[in-house]
Amino acid sequence: MPTIAIFYGIIVQMYYNDHNPAHFHARYGNAKAVVRIPDGQTLAEALPPTAARLVGEWAVARRLELEANWQRGRTEAPFQKVASPDGQG
Repeated sequence: MPTIAIFYGIIVQMYYNDHNPAHFHARYGNAKAVVRIPDGQTLAEALPPTAARLVGEWAVARRLELEANWQRGRTEAPFQKVASPDGQG
């Protein structure tokens, strides 16, 4: 699964041509979650509270970039990296 962002030890990945709704996968240590793109809400599994808050806020702030990647994934086009909360690549 391609990694599109890494920040604060959180790894964010997307699958090519994944099922709806639009989402990404986040991992932090042994914890993982499936997060909905439009609103940053956790759909499945869970991250620790602070990591979940950071991921949710990041998803909302980077929604357009994440949605563009979701569309790329639907056609199996290469994903683009998405900046971290502090703007770093």
